[in-house]
Amino acid sequence: MTGVVVVSRTLTLIVATCFSGYHVLLGLYSINEPASSMPILAAMGLYIVATIASLWPTSPMRMSLPLALFNVAVAIAIPLIVGSQLDGSSTTLGYATWYVAAIGTLMTITATRKRPQLALLGVGTLVVHSVLWAGLSDVGRGGILGSVVWAGIGELGHMGVIGSVVWVMAAAVLSKALVKAGRDARQYARAEREASGWHAAQEAHLYERQVRLTQTMRLAMPMLRRISDSNGNLSEADRQECRLLEAAIRDEIRGRRLLNHAVREQVMAARRRGASVTLLDEGGIDDLNGADLEIVLNTLATAIGRTSADKIIARTSADSATVAVTVVGLSSPDPAESALGPDSSNEEVDLWLEIPRQAEPAVSA
Repeated sequence: MTGVVVVSRTLTLIVATCFSGYHVLLGLYSINEPASSMPILAAMGLYIVATIASLWPTSPMRMSLPLALFNVAVAIAIPLIVGSQLDGSSTTLGYATWYVAAIGTLMTITATRKRPQLALLGVGTLVVHSVLWAGLSDVGRGGILGSVVWAGIGELGHMGVIGSVVWVMAAAVLSKALVKAGRDARQYARAEREASGWHAAQEAHLYERQVRLTQTMRLAMPMLRRISDSNGNLSEADRQECRLLEAAIRDEIRGRRLLNHAVREQVMAARRRGASVTLLDEGGIDDLNGADLEIVLNTLATAIGRTSADKIIARTSADSATVAVTVVGLSSPDPAESALGPDSSNEEVDLWLEIPRQAEPAVSA
């Protein structure tokens, strides 16, 4: 047995909310650094809306595509808004670049919620903006593009962009690994269920075989000893008894759950008086157990014992939700005709009984 560590989703949401809120607090703390505070507050509002939508408790694990695209749009808009109010050449910005870590956190949430490609796109736009913004601030607005890019790359570490990229990439890799692990776990669980079902079926077959063998030995052993003691010289009565035992053994195979002690007694009594009895269990009463099954079988035994039909057929009703067993008794008015074959006699219905799964059996003739 393998142990599984389950992390509460509520706890995860609380931790993610605290991280996201921390970035907003840093932005409020440094609200005096930008040239104007109104664009910064608008950027915070966008970030808060995107974060709340991304961390909504009842949302599915996989983020919807519109929300993921909205998060990417926020990742593009916030750096443009905040960066336009900051002086990149200043060395006293402090927490004014709060948006870098905020976008990293938002894209990490997006990657964790199974949208890693869009999360990487969002953090990629942050990298491009940071490189150009910091490079232009260091080199000057008229600097050569190569110099601007090189200068901007050198500032990525100071701005915390590299940390945001690492977090998003780690979340993307972890999300992909978790998806694969979940798929493998489902496959293993399905294989385990199939193996358990196969094992249970094999055990059931083995038990059924042992029960049938035991019952067959109980029925046939006395007659087998008599055959052995007489060296096969049997009287006509013994031969008739062998035919009855053969029919009883056939019942154990075909009748299965249609048999209990009372049914066996009545079937044997009907055969001894010359009736033909056929028991067919087609699985219609496999779901019955205990007292319900005993009521059905005792009703069947009573019906067989009371009828004087020449041919009795009892069959489980596999396609009926209300009827457990159907019993039909047929009688031939002319024994001479019945001796010509089953298709030559005009048999009359002597018994028609539908034994319900519950309550009293319904009888009609």
